[in-house]
Amino acid sequence: MRWEGREQSGNVEDRRGGGGGRMALGGGLGTLVLLLIVWLLGGDPMQLLQQTGGGGSAVEAPASPGEERAKAFVATVLKDTETIWHEEFARMGKRYEEPRLVLFTSKVQSGCGFAGAQMGPFYCPADRTVYIDLSFFDELSERFGAPGDFAQAYVVAHEVGHHVQNLLGISGKVQQMRQRSSEVEGNDLSVRLELQADFLAGMWARKGQQKFDFLEEGDLEEALRAANQIGDDTLQRQAQGTVVPDSFTHGSSAQRMRWFKKGLQSDRFDPNNTFQTDDL
Repeated sequence: MRWEGREQSGNVEDRRGGGGGRMALGGGLGTLVLLLIVWLLGGDPMQLLQQTGGGGSAVEAPASPGEERAKAFVATVLKDTETIWHEEFARMGKRYEEPRLVLFTSKVQSGCGFAGAQMGPFYCPADRTVYIDLSFFDELSERFGAPGDFAQAYVVAHEVGHHVQNLLGISGKVQQMRQRSSEVEGNDLSVRLELQADFLAGMWARKGQQKFDFLEEGDLEEALRAANQIGDDTLQRQAQGTVVPDSFTHGSSAQRMRWFKKGLQSDRFDPNNTFQTDDL
């Protein structure tokens, strides 16, 4: 993906290590022992470090060049989504409100509650913010076998797709419907919402290529590989050896690839597209 040197979004908030770097310990052996005791008792050693006055201190180590590059990449992709969705909302006669994107390490407090990195990137409609622990990109490459910068761009665009759904009132309607539904019906609604976010990511890729000419050879294959590798059936098969379709919440690998491709081929967005078809 051709992204370097282009404009970056100003809506990225870096909460990694309390502000963009990693935390390094300062202080003597007594401080380290005290921190260990706090940890063993279930406390947060970092809070103690931040509160301590003289026995030790929290020192923010500078982020590595790789971390800074990853941050710049995410900020560039986010800016691209802002540009495209401003234009698309204007075509719909609406105003696009840009989301925030928070970078965090290990755990984060969001408007939707406390979350750990193990849940992967997510969008919180309550505070209109995308949350990403950048280590997920390493996991995407190494664990899921989906390397490449456009695979990462697809992840960001998918989460921004949820923001688009939130602004258009789609997410709220689905949530109301899920509250009146059985578990199986609720899961089906969740799948349809996720597949629509894949569609929106594909539509963004189409519009972004038209405007920025950012695609390189193999980029679309990277995104499709990522969609394939994080399908519910693929993840269930890897984790438990069996597939339970009624428990799907994001869609099968084939469905995720299919709806991303549909977005690539679409010039306009129909808010009912995944909700008014029996053929997902």
